[in-house]
Amino acid sequence: MFSNLFRKTPLAWRQLMKEKTRLVVAVAGITFADMLMFIQLGFESALFDAAIQPHRNLQADLVLINPQFQTLFSVKSFSRERLYQTLGYEGVQSVNSVYIGTGQWRNPETRLDRAILVWGIDPAQSAFKFPQVQQNQDHLKQLHQVLFDQAGRPEYGAVGQIFQEKGNFQTELNNKAVNVRGVFSNGASFAADGNVITSDSTFLQLFPDRQSDRIEVGLITLKPDADPETVRSQLAAGLPKDVIVLTPEGFAQTEKEYWAEGTGIGFIFGLGVGVGFIVGIVIVYQILYSDVSEHLPEYATLKAMGYSDRYLLGVLLQEALFLAILGFIPAFFLSFGLYQVTYAATMLPISMKVDRAITVFILTIIMCSFSGAIAMRKLRSADPADVF
Repeated sequence: MFSNLFRKTPLAWRQLMKEKTRLVVAVAGITFADMLMFIQLGFESALFDAAIQPHRNLQADLVLINPQFQTLFSVKSFSRERLYQTLGYEGVQSVNSVYIGTGQWRNPETRLDRAILVWGIDPAQSAFKFPQVQQNQDHLKQLHQVLFDQAGRPEYGAVGQIFQEKGNFQTELNNKAVNVRGVFSNGASFAADGNVITSDSTFLQLFPDRQSDRIEVGLITLKPDADPETVRSQLAAGLPKDVIVLTPEGFAQTEKEYWAEGTGIGFIFGLGVGVGFIVGIVIVYQILYSDVSEHLPEYATLKAMGYSDRYLLGVLLQEALFLAILGFIPAFFLSFGLYQVTYAATMLPISMKVDRAITVFILTIIMCSFSGAIAMRKLRSADPADVF
């Protein structure tokens, strides 16, 4: 493909290569604009993925929640009776319940308290897909035992390191002594800087004002031959309207939509992408406009020879395409490396995705093509008779 471009359009390529300093500046500018878009889209995706990671790791085929649920940091409870009612529907094999609350974790080193998301589960049933949780879940059968999210914010203390060095150790949660019996990795998110998993019995002792028959999430496991969507539709039609039935992914999307649409976060990241796009347009336009201005006599000669504005526009668009490709390649690899550094420093689930790379590449082509079309205005206004 690219070899055909070079054979058919040597004029565009030669004009770019004639002024190598200008070419380097143009490529650097496009690379900067692309990196800005990559960074904004990457961080947005990583933060949203972090926010819905616990939802996607729930061990369930269907999820029952309060219809007013929006986000984990402000959950709404519902009657456990609704969860038990689902056992009367064909295709439902078993149910499990989860309590969610925000507690105060005491850093074992500094003794400072910090808010943390607490999950209360039945230790006799699997509630999460995290391998470390499943391996250590039996420890939760004793009261005041917890599993700590070692990928949370460092302000909670070096709990993972302490656990590896000393094994079980004691700290406080909601001013009550608890023993850390294991660690797992989920990570910080919009809703919480960290997570703790404990048994439902311990949860009710940590939150004495909570009612045992009011839960935040109901987990529904279906029989192997049951169709999730069919069962979900039956439950949605038969259960009272004080609960809704979702797939785990649908549950995750509810959280994502809250942060993307119910807050200014989505707008802020979108604005960042827009700024990068505009910066790229300005840079490429300046380069192409300067190129047209310098070679105006040559372009006028071509017009006098009978070459149409369409042909000249094609030359500019081909230059823009070359610039888009040359600027995108270093931006891709630099952003890929930046993602790796960010992941190592923050544990955010940030990585290069194919759809994001394609999106930025398409935006780069549009950005450069639009700039070329604007620069063409100077050629259209140029009269060969005025030039000579």
